[in-house]
Amino acid sequence: MSSAAVVICAGGGIGDSLLASLCARALHKKFARVDALTLPGHRDALEHVPDIDAVLVDDGDSVTPIADRLRERRYDAAIVTWATRRTAQIPFLARIPVRVGQAQRLYSRLFTHRVVVRSERGDVMSHWSQILLDYPRAIGCDTDDPYPRFETTPADEQAADEMVARRGLRSPFGIVHVTCAATARRPYWPLEGWKALIETLQARFPERILISGSPSDVAIGESLAEATGATSLAGQTSIGAFASIAKRSSFFIVMHSGPMHVAAAVGTPTVGIFPLQCDFPDRWAPLGRHVSVVRASFRCRPRERIETCPDYLCIANLDVPRVLAALKSLRAAAA
Repeated sequence: MSSAAVVICAGGGIGDSLLASLCARALHKKFARVDALTLPGHRDALEHVPDIDAVLVDDGDSVTPIADRLRERRYDAAIVTWATRRTAQIPFLARIPVRVGQAQRLYSRLFTHRVVVRSERGDVMSHWSQILLDYPRAIGCDTDDPYPRFETTPADEQAADEMVARRGLRSPFGIVHVTCAATARRPYWPLEGWKALIETLQARFPERILISGSPSDVAIGESLAEATGATSLAGQTSIGAFASIAKRSSFFIVMHSGPMHVAAAVGTPTVGIFPLQCDFPDRWAPLGRHVSVVRASFRCRPRERIETCPDYLCIANLDVPRVLAALKSLRAAAA
């Protein structure tokens, strides 16, 4: 068995890095140690992944010191899952002998093994995790376990215990996560659909409803909590403590986002909502043994994308009956 490999997943969101951790699992078939190089904001998440032995950070400074750090660790192979000129240069300058990355780019010559990304050929059905696994497959590494793993620590459990006690949260409870990566970049985020969903959940199920979110989601979470009587935890937990609370919840209902993948990875019954017609739920669905997907039903305007939509009418008019049907199906399967 060769000594070491590194997965360079310095791009995208936390969900992208968590899915990329499957490449680390695949590389363990041949390599005794598999590390990851990721963005500062993704470090905490990947440090909870047992398939990764150490997490290094690309802080955005000059590529030379980062490449020097990798060269000192004597990697035999590197997988680049989010290819840019920068991430292609780093393993090349680190003199890693086997370098796997994206084909058909100007910087692809820096890779020794070049992989054509299936989605660039019109594939909208393969899950992104399987597209990423094409990289380690190029050097004979694969995994038959399709689900990412996220393990909480004793510190996470203690933080969750303290949160539950401080907020008086008694079981059972369910969690609703109402934002995604686009939220912070938009001046308006509709809450009407989520308010209708939370109120229906409160009327139909015994669980107390919690609202999760990042620090930038605090105002949204508090506004919904005030309107519905739900409890907002937005901005109050680390990703590890969030995962610990998610493990204790009866369900997690969420827009496609990083927390969707974390909750699915810890085994929470997860309903992933893909409200826009341009979403690719087959590509980005949560991966786990207890997951369900609600696909778009609201007709978007032509060529509308989540980055450019001015009003998110699909979210304002969230299809509450279909979300409830997906949740009931998950609960029936778990009974």
